[in-house]
Amino acid sequence: MAIVGDSLEYVDKHFYDLTVPIADLELIYDKCRWSEGPVWFADGGYLIWSDIPNNRLLRWIPDLGVSVFRTPANYLNGNTRDREGRLVSCSHGGRCVYRTEPDGTITTVADKYKGKRLNSPNDVVVKSDGTIWFTDPPYGILSDYEGYRSEQEQDGCYVFCFDPASGDLKVVADDFKKPNGLAFSPDESILYIADTGRSHDPDFPAHIRMFDVSGKNNLKNGKVFTDIDDGLSDGFRVDVEGNVWSSAGHGVHCYNPSGALLGRIKTGKAVSNVTFGGPRRNTLFITCTERVYSIALGVAGVQRP
Repeated sequence: MAIVGDSLEYVDKHFYDLTVPIADLELIYDKCRWSEGPVWFADGGYLIWSDIPNNRLLRWIPDLGVSVFRTPANYLNGNTRDREGRLVSCSHGGRCVYRTEPDGTITTVADKYKGKRLNSPNDVVVKSDGTIWFTDPPYGILSDYEGYRSEQEQDGCYVFCFDPASGDLKVVADDFKKPNGLAFSPDESILYIADTGRSHDPDFPAHIRMFDVSGKNNLKNGKVFTDIDDGLSDGFRVDVEGNVWSSAGHGVHCYNPSGALLGRIKTGKAVSNVTFGGPRRNTLFITCTERVYSIALGVAGVQRP
């Protein structure tokens, strides 16, 4: 892997504790069109991510390199794992969330709400109780580049929670322009959700909001966590201290739990998403336009499958 130097920018001194000043970006791969949805498989010791326009999933195994994991992949975007370790993915092409079973078969988790097709599920997280939370902006149906151009059937762009135990699909937030990345705080009392409406309208938001999680699948007390002053907060993850590591226009921005910027990881190109991985969960994997990077940190990500 190639090393990319001088990538850390310190805004607050606490960022020194969260990073490894002598570590730098390492280039894993640079032949995507738009890389997205990284997810770490701790039990297998490998990283999987989406290359949306090329309609494939790629896999990186340390010391062995990168290979195609699945193609065609129905234009997958965000990926995560459920409590049983199964891959859960957002499909732009299928306008659905689906799950890959241990034998490789595909199960559709959700593809309709009130009898109408979803827009194009974008990013997904699984709570410790097994509920599946995902965002549903229209990016996959706006053109034929990351899906199939289609008419929007839903009345808005919602954030959903699916309960596998009951089969219920519930709208938990309905006031976003284009809901995108989402992640829970370490104790799951807060859900952070990005709104990337500014991608298609300069008057729309480019921020992350935070909500108190009430009961099994209710959100309340929504407010802006932070505004993004460089590009968009496409996807993000949270470390064990509750800091939010978010994608942005030219790198990764790290915010403390109060929403203050602590520092940046500079990539020079738009970042789409991040995930924590590695044997100790203290490696940040970054999907960045056509590239995928890794960087060692001084803090671990929240320990979820």
